[in-house]
Amino acid sequence: MFDLLILLSLVILGFVVGSILEKRHFKSIEEREVKYKEIIQITKTDSKKMKIENGELLSGNVVISIDFFKKFIASFINFFGGRLFVYESLLDRARREAILRIKEEAHKKGYNCLANLKIETSSISKGKKGSIGSVEILAYATAVNLNN
Repeated sequence: MFDLLILLSLVILGFVVGSILEKRHFKSIEEREVKYKEIIQITKTDSKKMKIENGELLSGNVVISIDFFKKFIASFINFFGGRLFVYESLLDRARREAILRIKEEAHKKGYNCLANLKIETSSISKGKKGSIGSVEILAYATAVNLNN
């Protein structure tokens, strides 16, 4: 019975602390997205129509760990089967953070456009017993000055 109370308190604590930290991170992401919205992202570059000046490869890397609550819920879902919706916000935060890191670097270097943005996802410590799962996102793009 005592073990069950400890587990329940850890799950509740993980939910409360994880929710607070996640909301704080989402708020920070939204504020920085507004700040760097002038840096455009394009997926194709037609060099005949666009005037592109100087370019540089930039990358942004993020590692975010899951909290105890999400790990507990994911284990429960894995047991019965189903979509792991608890990881979706984790991946969303990581992707947006990686893109923002590229935009911050592009802004510091005076670029106004990110061309051919790519995102790679990697799971760290997957399958290792007793390990805390985390996700690594690597985003990379060619930063250019676009003059039309």
